[in-house]
Amino acid sequence: MLEFILFLNSHEEKIVDLIQKAGYQIEENTPLCLLGDEFFGFLQKTKRKVVICTENAKKYGGYKFSKPQGTDESLITGRMLRRAIRHEAIHVAQECNNGEVLNFAKENNIKMSPYKLNAFKGSVELVGQEEKEYEAYSLEDRPRYVISLLEKYCF
Repeated sequence: MLEFILFLNSHEEKIVDLIQKAGYQIEENTPLCLLGDEFFGFLQKTKRKVVICTENAKKYGGYKFSKPQGTDESLITGRMLRRAIRHEAIHVAQECNNGEVLNFAKENNIKMSPYKLNAFKGSVELVGQEEKEYEAYSLEDRPRYVISLLEKYCF
């Protein structure tokens, strides 16, 4: 079983289901995650795989299994993992749109939160594709939009 599933709520469970129905596999803690502790997810387009870096999110959040659920550490870890799956889901939707940006964030004037700027810069540095990353970062906190965009572009 994939450990990150334990941290998801119903929206993200639906997103995981849609990603898989769109023909993508989901893997956890692959060697890609070793690129840096600050990375929580990746899309491997050519392999049609989403990678979630649960161990990196746990390190970031200070999560330890010995602490009870509902502690600050599990809340931070869960938030990072939910964001990661939603972020990568936007990239899946972009791939379903012939690899193009969806323009949803731009058309609806949805801005990226300033506190995500460092993560955004790191992602752009790693993969380029500034427009796609901006779109994913600006929508990753909006699970209902993520679901509707997956449904619109992938099915």
